[in-house]
Amino acid sequence: MRINLITIGKKMPNWINLGIEHYQKQLPSYYNFTITSLESQNRKSSSSANSKNLEAKLLLEAASDSTLLVAFDETGTQKTSKQVSKSIESWQLDGENVALFIGGADGLSSEMKQKCHQVWGLSNLTMTHNGKTISSRANLPWI
Repeated sequence: MRINLITIGKKMPNWINLGIEHYQKQLPSYYNFTITSLESQNRKSSSSANSKNLEAKLLLEAASDSTLLVAFDETGTQKTSKQVSKSIESWQLDGENVALFIGGADGLSSEMKQKCHQVWGLSNLTMTHNGKTISSRANLPWI
């Protein structure tokens, strides 16, 4: 079994890479977990829909050897930790090569989501794509 998390976006800040490394070490080695980061498409010179279509093509090319495609999208089915665990167990038993997709700042195209076997929602939150984090209460007007 192989699990490849394929993302669109810029290079992650070091603190995120440290967190990824920490959790990768906790995964069993037979999961063969990798992360593939792809460049986002220039949103200034084309429409959002065109950017998403170009990114979809890149994502699918990066997943060409995968047998199961899972998109992460805010409209996807929310999964509990136990459900995710059972899915991974099933993938392992079936010998799946899984591609997990995270789209760029504009998300994934509807065509891309239709090509996936499953669409999961990890959270109703939309996270920033520019590497900035909320660093103070001043940035949170509701607190």
